[in-house]
Amino acid sequence: MKITITKNETAFDHTAAWRIIGEILSNPQAVIGLSTGKTTKNLHLLISEIYKAHPFSVSEITFFGVDEVTNVPREYVGACYTMLKNEIIDALGIEEKNFIMPPTFSSDFPKECHIFQEAIEKRGGVDLQILGLGTNGHLGFNQPGTPFERETWLSKMDEELEVRIRKETNSSADKELGGLTLGIKNIMQARKIILVAKGISKAAIVKEMIEGPVTTDLPASILQLHPHCECLLDTESASMLTRDW
Repeated sequence: MKITITKNETAFDHTAAWRIIGEILSNPQAVIGLSTGKTTKNLHLLISEIYKAHPFSVSEITFFGVDEVTNVPREYVGACYTMLKNEIIDALGIEEKNFIMPPTFSSDFPKECHIFQEAIEKRGGVDLQILGLGTNGHLGFNQPGTPFERETWLSKMDEELEVRIRKETNSSADKELGGLTLGIKNIMQARKIILVAKGISKAAIVKEMIEGPVTTDLPASILQLHPHCECLLDTESASMLTRDW
């Protein structure tokens, strides 16, 4: 596992953005997995700004989101589809056929899991997967306790997030919210992975993920075993590491 520590948040965002742009420039048919959240929003917007100022070819690039919230409107601002569209997909002019996302509503989510996974596999698999890091060590919607051999599936949502989303979408109590996510096995099959984490709130889990044991109690710890994984951190998120990286 390669550890990269940037001097501040601005350097973090620029480094992450250029990692993705570099993949696009070196591999014009790349399949790139994105993640949503506070950590990735600015780097997506920065890529969009760089593209506007210095356009580069993305006509054969495939993007997808590692996960999606289920049983909410796709237009909901917290839906991964909408966040990625607003932050990067539309700005780069990515065609819908090259933006792979599962639906937010379905009468058969197990089938949608299969369709989503198969669509990525048909493009040749994942060249670069960007991952955020949950404060409990989750990857996508793979919460602590998820088996490492799990493939694309419908996970239950953590309680805190569910409360917020129900409030924002006025979802009724009888509507089960969840997260359709690539499984840990699928994530580990990516040819390259970059995990991004910034801010002091991530410092404890970053230390545990990198310097602790590999365990399903902390899903992100499995990345220690990936042959081409980089952990991109700022000084705050790296502040509790005890080894000299």
